Amino acid sequence: MTDKLVESPPEDDVEASRAPLLEHLTELRTRLIRLVCVLAVGFVICFIFAEQIYNFLLVPFEDAAARVRGDDLALELIFTAPLEFFFVKVKLAFFGALILAFPWLAYEIYGFVSPGLYKNEKGAFAPFLIGAPALFVSGMAFVYYFVLPFVMRFALGQEQLSSGDGPTIQLLTRVSDYLNLVTTLILAFGLSFQLPVLLMLLGMAGIVNSAMLIKFWKFALLGVFVFAAFVTPPDPISQVILGTVLMALYGISIGAVKLVERKENTIAP
Repeated sequence: MTDKLVESPPEDDVEASRAPLLEHLTELRTRLIRLVCVLAVGFVICFIFAEQIYNFLLVPFEDAAARVRGDDLALELIFTAPLEFFFVKVKLAFFGALILAFPWLAYEIYGFVSPGLYKNEKGAFAPFLIGAPALFVSGMAFVYYFVLPFVMRFALGQEQLSSGDGPTIQLLTRVSDYLNLVTTLILAFGLSFQLPVLLMLLGMAGIVNSAMLIKFWKFALLGVFVFAAFVTPPDPISQVILGTVLMALYGISIGAVKLVERKENTIAP
């Protein structure tokens, strides 16, 4: 007597595949809701302390003004629309909430994709959850302590103070323009500092290797300065600084990819 295999109807296969999909969508919705809640809490906190945060961001500008103008002229910023400074604080609160929620975003992404990873892949991916926020904070610190003072000293150096027989040409910065400069530089450098993480992940995936990165460094140099020209404000100072930093990070990334290759060669039988 021959046993006959009973095949399940196509409708059952569709339902079986639909159930996991609905579970993943439900989990994704839950994680998005949690992320939105974290962003909302961060926004409220940052908006309450918006003036203090803005004054903190003004410190590099104040130091640059003290060095260029001297202590006799106090720094003054202006706004030219009735609600301009209010919307500046709203934008600053939203930007601050994004920065505060960045580690939580990385955690939610890892929590969503980790069930589909092998144990060794989880162990390899986990350090990047710490490395990516740390590098972003390093980019922010680099902007605050080096780039902003340098750019503002250069800008203030273009002033023409009256000596009695000539006109006075003085920098009067709008509060919104200064915030746009700060946020643009922080995003540009914070994201650019992710280059070692990105190239290490590509190296682990086998998409790039250290020999390839060394071979195409000239093309990388061109791409880096084109990227710097697009993401930074339209001034050559920040563009050159970002391009130089990115090339330094590119060199560091080559060493990091070599470490990944060495580790893989050690583990391989």
